[in-house]
Amino acid sequence: MANEKKATRAAFGETLVELVEEGKPVVAVEADLSGSTTTKKLGDAYPERLFNVGIAEQDMVGVAAGLALTGHVAFTGSFAVFGTGRVYDQIRNTVCYANLDVKIAPTHAGVSVGPDGGSHQMVEDIALMRVLPNMRVLVPADYASAKAAIKLAAETPGPVYVRMGRASVPCVYDEGVELELGRANVLREGSDVTIAACGVEIDEALKAADMLAEAGISVEVIDAFSIKPLDEERILASVRKTGCVVTAEEHSVIGGLGGAVAETLAENLPAPLVRVGMRDCFGTSGEMAELMREFELDAQAIVEAAKAAIAKKNN
Repeated sequence: MANEKKATRAAFGETLVELVEEGKPVVAVEADLSGSTTTKKLGDAYPERLFNVGIAEQDMVGVAAGLALTGHVAFTGSFAVFGTGRVYDQIRNTVCYANLDVKIAPTHAGVSVGPDGGSHQMVEDIALMRVLPNMRVLVPADYASAKAAIKLAAETPGPVYVRMGRASVPCVYDEGVELELGRANVLREGSDVTIAACGVEIDEALKAADMLAEAGISVEVIDAFSIKPLDEERILASVRKTGCVVTAEEHSVIGGLGGAVAETLAENLPAPLVRVGMRDCFGTSGEMAELMREFELDAQAIVEAAKAAIAKKNN
């Protein structure tokens, strides 16, 4: 799939259909956005497996919880801003408190939503989900890893959050890749600086690694898609080797991957860390590429962060 682009959300409906055809007791509950989230593919193939509650996201989570109590693996589908923020009480008290087999799998996360603007660009969701007891958090990088993340969520008992985006992004993984909960993937080995990234920032991190290589800087790139549980062992091993780390996420620098890595370093291995992400701000309207530049989420921003981390290490 090299050089191909596909949206992570495109994997959602397709994978749900595959899971049903494999005999899994999978259902999906959505809030009148099945075309955008692609759960419509499940409804077209197996209409008895898709439930549309209308524009009533709190009810969506409640219905999913009820279906989970009857033995189903229930996925919810909406835009991230609605599927996490508007329903936080229901996710916390109905799903996580009871440790139900509900998978919160919204699409349209981050600033890559583009023209929809700051009101719809959810950049706080990883932090909101990560802090909840019993919740696991997965942020796949591309179409193939999104399929793997959805399958992993379905196989993992209890609440799981899978974050997907709207925009088409470069394919990093080969079709059929498998992911392991709590296990990060080293995509490129290096010795001077570690870049731990997730989601759409993986492609930017790989581009940054190429740019830095031209300057003689050796970069280790880690796909930290499993933000909770975090692969602390692999990240710490990498930072012990390189001496410094950059985190990159299409999310606030507060409470997401950057926060998780900072906590890990603080408790185990004090080392220079530079976080790339939204700097405590909301998004705005624009095309994805220009927003990535505007909010310093692109490869060039990661290059500058890596140089800053190396400078801190050498001081």
